[in-house]
Amino acid sequence: MKIAVLSGKGGTGKTTVSSNLSISLKNSVILDCDVEEPNSHIFLKPDITETISIKTEYPEVDADKCNLCGKCGDFCNFNAIIPTKKNVLVFAETCHACGGCQLVCPTNAIEYQKREIGKIYTGKTIYGNTLSYGELNLGEMSGIGIIEGLFEGAKDEELVIVDAPPGTACSTVAAVENVDYAIIVTEPTPFGVSDMKMVVEMLREMKIPFGLIINKAGLGDNEIYEYSEEENIEILMEIPFEEEIAKLYSEGIPFSTKKPEYKEEFINVYENIKSKF
Repeated sequence: MKIAVLSGKGGTGKTTVSSNLSISLKNSVILDCDVEEPNSHIFLKPDITETISIKTEYPEVDADKCNLCGKCGDFCNFNAIIPTKKNVLVFAETCHACGGCQLVCPTNAIEYQKREIGKIYTGKTIYGNTLSYGELNLGEMSGIGIIEGLFEGAKDEELVIVDAPPGTACSTVAAVENVDYAIIVTEPTPFGVSDMKMVVEMLREMKIPFGLIINKAGLGDNEIYEYSEEENIEILMEIPFEEEIAKLYSEGIPFSTKKPEYKEEFINVYENIKSKF
């Protein structure tokens, strides 16, 4: 089973939930797919035993073969390849490696080369489970290739917890498109509710079942509860707005390790989800 943990915006407690959920469940694997700013390793402290370089492709133009016909530039919707009067400009970072420019080139002047976009790190955490997290190189525009690599590495695992990127961008879609269930983490504030609505719309469009965990419960107003009731969204769990939990977070400690009653709550969340299948 693959369970994604996501949120409408950063800072709502997505990694708090995913890390505590993963260490509460035996033999789980956690994938930190927030490749622009991964931080699960700060809480789970893995001993990294494997590092994989993730590469993508980009076009390289042979100037001796190119006749500057412009067909490659006409094809590319991302302006990754732009013919000029004298040469062809290639912007490797914006290339989606679709291969279209190579197909339409009448003189076979385009070949694809490889370059690194980031890395995947894997190891056992101090809590006994496995963490894999991706890290996108600075300046790169898309981490989807790294996310795909994370899922490929965990394809044979029985229980996978996915810490997805926040929001509803392409990277988030890539992180949740093959999961069985999604947990939306939100906080009871106007911004939390507003951003959560976009995630709800996305998951319904993708036909992925989901439930809600409210972090910092007791902060804000009742809008989140009213919205959940109106939309028939199940509230799986609430994490209270408590100083002790915040302090443990600031020290990089999953709070369920010091407050074991919450470990049982996370196990119950999983059992509830599992019972739906």
